[in-house]
Amino acid sequence: MTRDPLDVLHETFGFSAFRGVQERVVTRVLARQNTLAIMPTGAGKSLCYQLPAVALDGCCVVISPLIALMHDQLRAAQALGIRAASLTSVDADWQETQDRFRAGELDLLYVAPERASSEGFRSLLARAPIALFAIDEAHCVSEWGHDFRPDYRLLRPLLDSFPDCPRLALTATADAHTREDILKQLGIAPDGMVIAGFDRPNIRYAVHPRDGLTRQIGDLVAANPGPGIVYAQTRAGTEKLAEQLGRDGRRQVRAYHAGMPPEERRANQDAFIASEDMVMVATVAFGMGIDKPDVRFVVHAGLPKSIEGYYQESGRAGRDGEPAEAHLFWGAEDFIRARMRIGEIEAERQAGERARIAALGALVETGGCRRAVLLRHFGESPPETCGNCDNCLSPPESVDATQTARKLLSAVYRTGQSFGLGHVEAVLRGQSTDKVQQRGHDRLSVFGIVDGEEALLLKPVARALQVRDALATNEHGGLMLGPEARAILRDEVQLPLVLPPKRARRGRRGGDAVNPVSNPLFEALRACRRDLALEAGVPPYVIFHDSTLREMTERMPQSMEALSRISGIGTRKLEAYGEAFLRVLREHG
Repeated sequence: MTRDPLDVLHETFGFSAFRGVQERVVTRVLARQNTLAIMPTGAGKSLCYQLPAVALDGCCVVISPLIALMHDQLRAAQALGIRAASLTSVDADWQETQDRFRAGELDLLYVAPERASSEGFRSLLARAPIALFAIDEAHCVSEWGHDFRPDYRLLRPLLDSFPDCPRLALTATADAHTREDILKQLGIAPDGMVIAGFDRPNIRYAVHPRDGLTRQIGDLVAANPGPGIVYAQTRAGTEKLAEQLGRDGRRQVRAYHAGMPPEERRANQDAFIASEDMVMVATVAFGMGIDKPDVRFVVHAGLPKSIEGYYQESGRAGRDGEPAEAHLFWGAEDFIRARMRIGEIEAERQAGERARIAALGALVETGGCRRAVLLRHFGESPPETCGNCDNCLSPPESVDATQTARKLLSAVYRTGQSFGLGHVEAVLRGQSTDKVQQRGHDRLSVFGIVDGEEALLLKPVARALQVRDALATNEHGGLMLGPEARAILRDEVQLPLVLPPKRARRGRRGGDAVNPVSNPLFEALRACRRDLALEAGVPPYVIFHDSTLREMTERMPQSMEALSRISGIGTRKLEAYGEAFLRVLREHG
């Protein structure tokens, strides 16, 4: 018999009402309708299958791509009193888990797609009732998705062998083409798609040209005391940046990349999950496997692979819905390297990759709202301004740099398309260096045709031309004309240039409200949470989120009944932790 979903929502999860499209998705699942849910990170996707797992008879099978992600979600589910287990290659209790499944003693069973598509697993599933198949990170099933996993393509036979069992696919990142492919690959009708929207209003987006990267990131880290992730582009860069940030005074900084010993990676990830102020410097391999809600900032030290990838990676900040920041640092060389990689992939995928690079170019070059660029990419029609990105908070100046761009391209061509920007600048500015004189470039028609304020535009113009594929580099780093140069030289295309403010206005993050460390009660509650987490062997946020502690601080409940009305405190957590937190509250009452 199906339990009332609102009763389960309150008793198990401690919430009085659903958020966003959760109710719509849960209602479809409980009606045994196949569903694809497109929900942004932090919108509560896991509740959409965890609640039906409690409300329905039988076990919900959750297919997830990473072991670390499964174990993180497993801890959170178990803390809620949900009977959950996982079958992975690192689980020593696999026999006990299978016995519990056969006995009908599991609400949730987490597995990887490789296991889920095997004959042996299908035989196991035939031994007990199945309530639901939940396919997490469902964009992995699509070749058009930014993180395609071939094993996801093998899931359809498993799903079809249980025709009466509903299937729920969930993802935060899927453009229109990817959504269509997910529906097709997983056998979900188009009218089964529920889109919550992609906006993450709590995240402040900012994009910066690289200019002393270590200093730039160091300033950001110093200004943000909470947990954060810094994505570096190489393994060596990861370790170097982590070492530098640690030297600059951040108390807890660790590194993570695929070249490290597995035990070191695991130890660093566990330490980050448990920490309330650690910075993790990592390659993008880190993050998909965690569900840490209190990450206050995400920094990209270089260009991500796609808008979808950037949206997902930056979305690891602020999963708890509290204010967070996402910063992207980029250089023209990022675009050059990305275009060079296009030649290494199959011909049929090259057009799609070029489109991804162009979309990233639009994001970094815009003088308008960053959030609007992101949301339009996913097919939404956002307002022209959001009030919470760098350009909206501090609008940049824009100039028409078309003529400067034509001068620069002409100089690159007339000097032989083999010199770096420094030499081309010297020619344009009329500087008679030894190198300029030796090659006779002081006799070219472009010698000395740029001066004054226009000379200050040469570097940003060169960067913009490289983003637009009008300038490229040879194997020695010399500038050469790209395929888009001709249209600019012929004055068929204009080059508007955005000049970022000399000093960005960061504005208040509301730090006192988000993390009121000056409040002794809040700090005492955090200390209590820390002790309980250490005793239980779980991260502090598994006990309660900061938002729950803040509500305790504001409302000062003095009884178990009053405490039960605090958002995020369900029956199981009230029984397990209620008295400990009440003691702290009464001491400060």
